[in-house]
Amino acid sequence: MTVAYYFVIAFHVMACLFLIGVVLLQQGKNQDLASAFGGGGTQTAFGPRGSANVLSKATTILAGVFMVTCLALSILRPKSSSVLDKAGQGTAPIAAPSTPAASVPAASVPPASVPPATAPAASPSAQ
Repeated sequence: MTVAYYFVIAFHVMACLFLIGVVLLQQGKNQDLASAFGGGGTQTAFGPRGSANVLSKATTILAGVFMVTCLALSILRPKSSSVLDKAGQGTAPIAAPSTPAASVPAASVPPASVPPATAPAASPSAQ
């Protein structure tokens, strides 16, 4: 299973590099955003659809290969290769807290004594 996984990784990386190259080699349509709002005359918002050339066909094929290899990698991945899977293997387990502190029912606790409110001291200017 690991041989197939590494083969698909190599194929995936090659497909990614070729896809990047093919996309960068394509020539733009010389259309900007203004043409979508009437600046382009009678053309549609995305430009005229001409016949597909070799680069656009290669882009479509490589995009399909990219998606298939992504799915294959998710299916073929080793089951315990995640960092999160390996994180708890070398540490001691955390002990659960011991018995909780004894709690006293609220009805048996006497209310806290509140000191009586005192009158504020008179200011010297009031005399």
